Amino acid sequence: MFRHLLVPIDGSDLSDGTIRRAVSFAREAGATITFLHVLANLAMPPQASIYGDPVLLDPAVVEQFSQAERAYAASLLERALAMAEEAGVHCDTAVGHHPVVHEAIIDAAIRHGCDLIFMASHGRRGLAGLLLGSETQRVLTHTDLPVLVFRRPELPAAGSDPEVQSAPAAPAC
Repeated sequence: MFRHLLVPIDGSDLSDGTIRRAVSFAREAGATITFLHVLANLAMPPQASIYGDPVLLDPAVVEQFSQAERAYAASLLERALAMAEEAGVHCDTAVGHHPVVHEAIIDAAIRHGCDLIFMASHGRRGLAGLLLGSETQRVLTHTDLPVLVFRRPELPAAGSDPEVQSAPAAPAC
């Protein structure tokens, strides 16, 4: 059904798990993968400052950061490429250059002819989800392409038995 997956990666543990699961999924489906890393953007327009005055960064610092970010992206993409090749899955890599991450993901999926975006979700809920937002949520709400959201299964608390459900505590008097 799906022939070409776009898998955005960021180097987190969750992203590494997503790479492994996407490779397995692609192998089973006979699909190819394009791994994507979106570079951080330090060039903010003046209106982006939350304090009113524009934040000006030294161009030399921005260039050093950009070089380090490109090297980091290359190492992430090389590791993902090796995992896919080891599993016999044909893949390619891409680097996104866009100030808005979810738009870079959607643009890359369209540009590379992907028919599925396979991405991780940290599963933030409540206030954390509201304040931090989610690139996954933004992709889901801004694309017409199918999106498969991978979430690492929750681990049971230390010392607890996932098969045993405890009764709620009685209210204190």
